[in-house]
Amino acid sequence: MASHNVTINDKPVKANHKTRVGDEIFVDIPPARPLDKAGPEAIPLDIVYEDSDLIVINKQKGLVVHPAPGSETGTLVNALLDYCKDLSGIGGVERPGIVHRLDKDTSGLIVVAKNDLAHESLSKQIQARTAVRKYNALLWGRLPLKHAVIDAPIARHPVDRKRMTVYEESGMMGHQYIPGMKKTARDAVTEVRLLEHLAEFSWVECILQTGRTHQIRVHTASLGYPVVGDDTYGGKRKVSADILRGAPLQALNQHLAALHGQALHAHFLSFDQPRTKKRLQFHAPLPDEIAELLDLLRRISEAFDF
Repeated sequence: MASHNVTINDKPVKANHKTRVGDEIFVDIPPARPLDKAGPEAIPLDIVYEDSDLIVINKQKGLVVHPAPGSETGTLVNALLDYCKDLSGIGGVERPGIVHRLDKDTSGLIVVAKNDLAHESLSKQIQARTAVRKYNALLWGRLPLKHAVIDAPIARHPVDRKRMTVYEESGMMGHQYIPGMKKTARDAVTEVRLLEHLAEFSWVECILQTGRTHQIRVHTASLGYPVVGDDTYGGKRKVSADILRGAPLQALNQHLAALHGQALHAHFLSFDQPRTKKRLQFHAPLPDEIAELLDLLRRISEAFDF
């Protein structure tokens, strides 16, 4: 089917049309459609803590944090508006109360501001790194170090705009250098602590020093240890028969295939209460699917002496 948004030499063309030297290409880009103000929706929430200034939620996998093109309803913001009616307005009509984010398929703790005082305080604590955010992740491969700090700027991928990538002065992770990309790269620092090796996997804790889009997923994948179940950055795969055989191999690959997104969970959150300055800290248990996968890996590791 021809596209009427793209014409070559004043004629509509199909998506597979091959261009030639001298072609005149015209692209009609429609104006961006602003999102409507988010509305309340009755979506169940796992509320860990609440006071007059903030709410701490254990977010389930599959829940988008705020409305955006492609996910304009059914988000955490919609659920929050139904639950508490009023949120901080600093984030605008699409992101009321949102101080930081979790990816759609990352589970765990997120704090939401009910008023502007809380929003400003929590944002400053995150920027100053006095708020502590810790994640658990299962990575492909056996990390060779018990502790590492990944300090690598992150920018939008030059080809796939839905992905992020580590920025290097010579280019973008092996891609040809594109002028102007350096301006979009932002400092990103992730501390990684090895908790245990499980067969050919590593169970780790990641501590965010910054909060860039997909930060943990991009950083670990850039070193060759992608988060298990992460289709975007190379973590969606099967265990090879060269490593394991028989029923254990089948059971493990079934668990891996059943994961809903990446095996990444925000298990710890700590910050100062904006009004009282009392230090608060929270823990969130692992989702069942990650806990069950870990249990299986521990049994396999013990049985096969990995």
